[in-house]
Amino acid sequence: MSDFDAIDSLLDAVGPQAELPPCHVRRELRERARLSKAQVARALGVSPSTLSGWEGGRDPAGEIRTRYAYLLDGLNAKLATETETESATESEAAPAVEQPVTSGTAATATPVPDLGQDGDGGGDGEDVELLVAPEPCVLCGRPAGQRVAGFAQHLTPADCRPTATGAPAAPPAGQSTGHTPKAPPRTTRPARATKGSTRATKGSKGPARHAFQEPSGPVDLIREAVQGALAEHQGDVDAATAVLVKRAIPDAMRLLDETRKGARYDVIAHPWIPDILKKQTARGADQIWEARPKWTRHELPPGRHQVTALDINGAYLSALKTHLPLGQLEHSTGPAHDRRRSGVHLITPPEWEHEAVLPNPIGQRDEPGPLWVTEPTLRLLLRLSGPNHQLCEPPQIHESYTSGATENLLEKFRTALKDARDTAIEQGDTVTLEYVKAMYSKFVSTMGESNYNRELYRPDWMHLIRSQAFANLWLKALKAHDEGLAVVRAMGTDELHVIGDWRRVFAEGRAVTEVKVKDTYTAGTDAAEHEGEGE
Repeated sequence: MSDFDAIDSLLDAVGPQAELPPCHVRRELRERARLSKAQVARALGVSPSTLSGWEGGRDPAGEIRTRYAYLLDGLNAKLATETETESATESEAAPAVEQPVTSGTAATATPVPDLGQDGDGGGDGEDVELLVAPEPCVLCGRPAGQRVAGFAQHLTPADCRPTATGAPAAPPAGQSTGHTPKAPPRTTRPARATKGSTRATKGSKGPARHAFQEPSGPVDLIREAVQGALAEHQGDVDAATAVLVKRAIPDAMRLLDETRKGARYDVIAHPWIPDILKKQTARGADQIWEARPKWTRHELPPGRHQVTALDINGAYLSALKTHLPLGQLEHSTGPAHDRRRSGVHLITPPEWEHEAVLPNPIGQRDEPGPLWVTEPTLRLLLRLSGPNHQLCEPPQIHESYTSGATENLLEKFRTALKDARDTAIEQGDTVTLEYVKAMYSKFVSTMGESNYNRELYRPDWMHLIRSQAFANLWLKALKAHDEGLAVVRAMGTDELHVIGDWRRVFAEGRAVTEVKVKDTYTAGTDAAEHEGEGE
């Protein structure tokens, strides 16, 4: 290629960029087509987090922009055709019903209880508008009687279901829908197939309509992955397990994307992060203290005792239910704590005077003074300083980085993993059990600064989930102490050693709400030896 050929090629690449619809329309088109972010991302050759950015306000450029515009244009045309067909069919089949004519569709905005799918009951300040005349739901297309954040939608999953044809229902004739996008200009298909589009075409199976069918549920993704691995390795359990564990991270991200479909809040995968959450050196740590328990009781009651080491099941799986910040962390100063927000806080911890019988809730820390802790640690300290316990003074809050939060952001993700785990235990399915464990443990450990998971960069979430697991273990130690057991040791996320009849305090089993015996041993001295030492 000559220098002029290279210049001509460069000039050919510079031209008018394909026009894209607004970001909220991009997401609406995908959701109306029943397509997950993972499906669209694979077709375009990008990651789901990149697609999230495009649906959140960022724009692609170059060749990928042209392909993305072509996809959105095709979705818009297909959905418009199916909507018109369904509308005509319903008009012919349905008897004429006289409808009152109104000048507007929405009544005065009236706050109603928050019934968003994440179910945390508050925090985002959005009112729900009651509609005089129903509008098509942006998620399923059926008539909805209310708007949320300007979009008509059902408030409960039971009401939000696909129509018979799988296409959104058409709005009543003559009715304006403020959220319905205008048809974007038809994008010309690129003359030459790109590498990404060729890969997508080769990977597709069956007619194009299959992409618009209702996908499998989250638990089905786990079951299908296990069945596929076993079939690929002719039933070799060890080989199938090794393959599934190796691909646990991308599979967990796919499961997360599936469980977030239609949810009220988007997962912001790559927000701005303050310096305190960044590693100080390549192999060092950031400034967040997770309050990991590492405590052993120095003096046991007189006599010889049988100590039971209890193993807490699915500690990280349970910890996925915690208050996670939704958006970019914002800085604030002052002693106030807003329970509607979550993040990390610079505090001076209170003095702990119960080290002889209970571990310090901030863990074994040698250096005095202020330190950065996570939301679970702060909430635990506030709880212990409250009127129900009065075990310490309230911590002093100096500054914080927080965002609006919900406790149920990962709840469907957690439930899908829990259900698969429960079924695997019941059926003795060791392959699924190891696969699920790898999915949630690696999901937590790689969402920070990791080369193994580029789709999600949330070190704040990683610290919060770990700290929640530590706080959960600490609360189990407190429960054992309050019920008359002697707590001997608390370590990490899942190890609790006690003296006494622990079965009257904790249920035994393998479920995440139960504990199992890890070990038993004898500790202490008999009463006679102890009395002799005292003399």
